[in-house]
Amino acid sequence: MTHSKPATHHRFDVLIVGSGLAGLSAALHLAPTHRVAVLTKRAMSDGSSGWAQGGIAAVLGEGDSFDAHVQDTLVAGAGLSDPAATRFVVEHSPESIAWLRELGVPFSEEDGHLHLTREGGHSARRIVHVTDATGAAVQKTLIETVRRTPNIALFENHTLVDLITRSKLGLPGFGDDAANNQCLGLYALDELTDEVQTFSAPHTILATGGAGKVYLYTTNPDTATGDGIAAAWRAGCRVTNMEFIQFHPTCLYHPHAKSFLITEAVRGEGGRLLLPPSAGSTRFMPQHDPRAELAPRDVVARAIDFEMKKGGFDCVYLDISHQPMAFILEHFPNIYARCLELGIDISKQPIPVVPAAHYTCGGIHTDLAGATDIVGLHAIGETAYTGLHGANRLASNSLVECMVFARAAATHILATPLAAPQSLPAWDDSRVTDADEAVVISHNWDELRRFMWDYVGIVRTNKRLERASHRIAMLQGEIQEFYAHFHVTRDLLELRNLVQVAELIVRSAHARHESRGLHFSRDYPAMAEKAVPTTLTPD
Repeated sequence: MTHSKPATHHRFDVLIVGSGLAGLSAALHLAPTHRVAVLTKRAMSDGSSGWAQGGIAAVLGEGDSFDAHVQDTLVAGAGLSDPAATRFVVEHSPESIAWLRELGVPFSEEDGHLHLTREGGHSARRIVHVTDATGAAVQKTLIETVRRTPNIALFENHTLVDLITRSKLGLPGFGDDAANNQCLGLYALDELTDEVQTFSAPHTILATGGAGKVYLYTTNPDTATGDGIAAAWRAGCRVTNMEFIQFHPTCLYHPHAKSFLITEAVRGEGGRLLLPPSAGSTRFMPQHDPRAELAPRDVVARAIDFEMKKGGFDCVYLDISHQPMAFILEHFPNIYARCLELGIDISKQPIPVVPAAHYTCGGIHTDLAGATDIVGLHAIGETAYTGLHGANRLASNSLVECMVFARAAATHILATPLAAPQSLPAWDDSRVTDADEAVVISHNWDELRRFMWDYVGIVRTNKRLERASHRIAMLQGEIQEFYAHFHVTRDLLELRNLVQVAELIVRSAHARHESRGLHFSRDYPAMAEKAVPTTLTPD
């Protein structure tokens, strides 16, 4: 099958790839003065933002302070959080909450004030939430606002193929610096027409989320395939701290439950982790950390992993049944309903849970304006490395980071006018469709996720990383052959990106000769005296 009709070319002031909290916030900040295109590879609501249960961290309560929030973040980040980035986010978090309230997000209240809950690693109650479905409520409000905002065009079912840059087109560098690369736009596959379309703009924002689908078990939706990280790396951007993948300690363990997260707030409100009934339903976290269930996620995930492997258990249990039914229904209505559908009454029995890949702490290297190494290209949200999360993300710091950097990137774009690109070449779509492509992609996807889980998971060794590296190299050869010779599909593009991200994770893990935060190595169990980020630069 070949495609011979004229290719579609779209021109905008700003292109935003991703329809989560980061992307939609940026679109709304830019729309008053700029024509904005928002591209998302499935429906508007299919990203990770809508899955966030716990809430948004912001200093709003009496007795709390910016300094305390900063300190909690630095402690969770195990010495690798950047102090300037951390303070920047913390000090701008209250205005982000105020902005969402202006848009109409129905945050939970108590006695006429915002109800603030507490989560692991926080020294105070500072989590603003909408019961236990904060992300869904925020996304619903943003999507409704974006849909009725002039100047924002929505392109659903459009998958990023690659960025278009001056260097890829063989053009001279931008401005006075001959080495300065510039982003001119992107190619995207429209799944409805099966056509690769060209989008051009002087500014592009990557807000594509994380890469949890590189692992077998994840709390992330199917869209979390590291598309922005991989595309930015191929375009020439640095990536930083890709070894730090946060495994959420408590993902529901049930054969009919896919990627269902049991929020951190369950432990924040008194939930206790127990061994299985066959091992006496014993509480085990106090033996691992004095903070017990309120320890940061990396500590809790490693403790669960240790107990499961030591006892040969398929899962452990999280018990909130000692709280009154009214309390559970008020704070965790969605978790209660979902578990009840599966035959688990959390008001009477504990919840089976396992750790699962949850959050990509590293990503595309940016500054405090969300700007990358390439002129005209910004990255915000989970796809970016801003310096905030360090070696481990503090609970509920991710959604506020999305909003703070969406505003910062929009402000930078408004203050940095760039000329619109001239006509860009159409995508070469003279390739044929291969009948065997689907089965090969399916097998490779499955193999990748399994060996990443086995070899590059919560606990790592040099030997395991070497095995993973060898497998990745083999897969990259196969995938590149498909990409070079056959018509692209979303499955092929996602697999290509996942394998690229897997390579970056393994290379970064190999380079860190210590155990810190989310990266635990049996070969280097001690923490080095000096905390140094792992930054990779494309050849």
